[in-house]
Amino acid sequence: MHKRMSLAGWVDTLQSNGQYAFSREEAIVALKISKTAFKNALLRLVAKSRIVIPRRGFYIIVPLEYRNAGSPPASWFIDGLMKFRQHPYYVGLLSAAALHGAAHQQPQEFQVITESPMRPAIAGRNKIHFYLKSHLDKTPILEVKTETGSMRVSTPEATALDLVRYAKRIGGLGNVAMVLKELSDRIDPQLIVSAADMEHELSVVQRLGYLLEQFGSTKKISEPLARWLIKKNAPLVPLRPERNSKAIQKDLRWKLIINEQVEVDQ
Repeated sequence: MHKRMSLAGWVDTLQSNGQYAFSREEAIVALKISKTAFKNALLRLVAKSRIVIPRRGFYIIVPLEYRNAGSPPASWFIDGLMKFRQHPYYVGLLSAAALHGAAHQQPQEFQVITESPMRPAIAGRNKIHFYLKSHLDKTPILEVKTETGSMRVSTPEATALDLVRYAKRIGGLGNVAMVLKELSDRIDPQLIVSAADMEHELSVVQRLGYLLEQFGSTKKISEPLARWLIKKNAPLVPLRPERNSKAIQKDLRWKLIINEQVEVDQ
C-alpha cells in the first residue's frame, strides 16, 4: 500500500511544477484528508514560514529564497488570488506604471483595480491594496507574463487615466505628473484617444490632457486628446476637484480651472 502524501510533500511537488498558490479545497481533494487534518498540517507549515495566508482559504508557498521576505512577489500569485475570489481585476496605478518603465516612484504597495470592495491583503512584506472601479471591462489591459504564468495589467494609456482618476489616493497631482513624465514615452497618441473613448468621466481626460501637455515627453501625445476633446462640449472643471475653484486662471484648451500649480521634482 502506498503511503499517503503529506501536505508538506504535496507543497514541494507544487513548487517543483512552478505553482506557488493553492486553495484549501484543492489540497483536501488532492490529499484525500479531512478539514481538521488539513488545518493541523497547514499550521505546522505556517509555523515554519513555508506557507503564508493572504486570504482565508488561499495559500502562498514560500520558497527558500523568499523566506526572509515572508512571501514571493505579489505578481507570482495575484492572478490566482483574484480567480480564487472570482473578482475581475487588473494591476494598475503605480504598480502598472512601474511595469511599463516608470519606476521613479516605486510603490510601497501592490495596487490592483477591481469591481468589488476588498480589504487589503498582506503576504509577508507584500501589501496588496485594492481600488474600486466600475465598468472594469472597458479598461484596455495587457496580459503580462510572470514567473508563474501571467497577470492582467492596464495598458500605459489606461494607466495614465487611472493615475489621474485616483490622484488623491496616490500622493496628489504632483506625484501623478512625475510618473506621467516617465510614462509618457510609452503612451501611444492614437491608443490614448481609444482609451479616452472608454472613459466614463470626461473630467479625467481633461486633467490628463493638461498634465501630459505640461509634463509629457512630447506634445504629440496630448495633441490628439485636445482634438478629441473639442467634439465633446466639455464643461469647465477644476484641475484639483477637492479644492476650492475660485481661481482666476483658466486653461480653455482643456476646459480647466487651474486651482493648483502642479510641480514635480527635477
